[in-house]
Amino acid sequence: MSDDPPDPARLPDDVAALAEDLDRVGGAGYRVDAVAALLGPVADAALHREQPVPARRAVASALAQGDPLAALVAPLVLGAAVPEADLARALPRCGVDGAARLGLVRRTDDGLVAPLVELRPYAAVDARGPADWWVASDLGEMAVPGPLRTDHVLGIGGASTTLARATVRGEVGRALDLGTGCGVQALHLRRHAREVVATDVSSRALRLAALTLALDDAAPDLRGSPGGDPSAAGRRAPVDLRRGSLLEPVAGEEFDLVVSNPPFVITPRDAGVPAYDYRDGGAVGDALVQHLVEHVGDVLAPGGTAQLLGNWEHREGEPWRERVGAWLDASGLDGWVVQREVLDPAAYAETWVRDGGQPPGPAFDALVGAWLDDLAARRVEAVGLGMVVLRRPRTGAGGRLRRLEEVAGPAAGPLGAHVADVLAAADLLADLDDAGLASRRLRVADDVTEERHARPGAEHPEVVLLRQGSGFGRVVRVGTAVAGVVGACDGELPLGALVGAVAALLERPAEEVAAEVLPAVRGLVGDGLLVVDDEGVAP
Repeated sequence: MSDDPPDPARLPDDVAALAEDLDRVGGAGYRVDAVAALLGPVADAALHREQPVPARRAVASALAQGDPLAALVAPLVLGAAVPEADLARALPRCGVDGAARLGLVRRTDDGLVAPLVELRPYAAVDARGPADWWVASDLGEMAVPGPLRTDHVLGIGGASTTLARATVRGEVGRALDLGTGCGVQALHLRRHAREVVATDVSSRALRLAALTLALDDAAPDLRGSPGGDPSAAGRRAPVDLRRGSLLEPVAGEEFDLVVSNPPFVITPRDAGVPAYDYRDGGAVGDALVQHLVEHVGDVLAPGGTAQLLGNWEHREGEPWRERVGAWLDASGLDGWVVQREVLDPAAYAETWVRDGGQPPGPAFDALVGAWLDDLAARRVEAVGLGMVVLRRPRTGAGGRLRRLEEVAGPAAGPLGAHVADVLAAADLLADLDDAGLASRRLRVADDVTEERHARPGAEHPEVVLLRQGSGFGRVVRVGTAVAGVVGACDGELPLGALVGAVAALLERPAEEVAAEVLPAVRGLVGDGLLVVDDEGVAP
């Protein structure tokens, strides 16, 4: 569109000056912690609930005292106009002119400066360590009353941070961010890939992602790497931004890692329903996610991994595991699907109508009705939301991992390392029969605790729970024999010896105890609660 932001590559001096101002404003810089301190805990918490009133009051008070950080937070976070002199003091090197050339602000007729885009600080911790960035996107609902423009570029949200936390962060050669939006995933990828390609169907998104990445390029010259190692300054992988739909811009290429927060929202194909670039890929139902699952392997190098977010329909008489499982089978890849949430049709419709900025009223109700009609036409009883992990084996066909499960509740922390562990465990277990598993030494993972529950006065517990402190925070109920074996897993003796000892203690046949314990241990290893502690076959 004609009002797309300018290309920051044509304005390198303005980008460098802006990065320097953002890094130094108010002494602490334009960073998440500094903004939170400016707002105070009450206003900061309210802003995270998308309630801006307390934040506006806090910022107005700080502006009245001449706080330069407030002069950035007001327009770039809250979407409010500020006096030109205030913004000029906050940006002494870039100036209002530079900010205007970069498409951040515009002057008004009454001596104010109004924002054109949002530019927020973003702090993250992934498997590569801590990071501080500035992310450019379109102004959100707090600043833009009424429905959003259809080419709206979404900022940092729950889905993007979920994907960033779940991505495996080992060193890779080529990485692809499919549907980059404002560029959040590309920021993370360039820390551990030698080369990054980021695609989007929206030219506006690509321009804002380019500004995000340009500010990241300028930042190392100011303060070294995000982890604080000055020697790492400038070690950002180049990012090749390409316009196009889904896999079309990278057809015929191969990547070691693909990540995607694609436009997966199930949207009615109705002329009265707006199609937002950031969430609607133009497909009917969940066909877009199905297409990605079945075809992302076309661009995966041997051993490569793809991690996607998505929605899938629960249709009457067709269990979701069968539907999505058929997609995995068609892909020819190893596959792991984790369903994190399920919404009924009404809740799903209301969620996405609100997301588009439509206020309550007749138009809101009409959109909800269109969603309900669309879902009913395909006999959809609910919609699942979750994560898909796919991997191309180095040799042969997939099948070492085919897992579809529901894991509710919040995850306990960054998931990337856990995802890597699950993939490695699947490979290990695929090569071990029961005799091989019994020959290995195991230990309980460091984050696992045990809970025992008994009725008052009872001699023995009735319930034993193994609780995972990281990953998905799984809680596994185990029987007496399994609990006894797990409790003895300290890496000293092979599993078979522990099974024999527990069988003797319980006065049960060893074969009977092994038949109960070995399948349970496989599951615990696969989930990361038990770790194989030896490299070879135990003596």
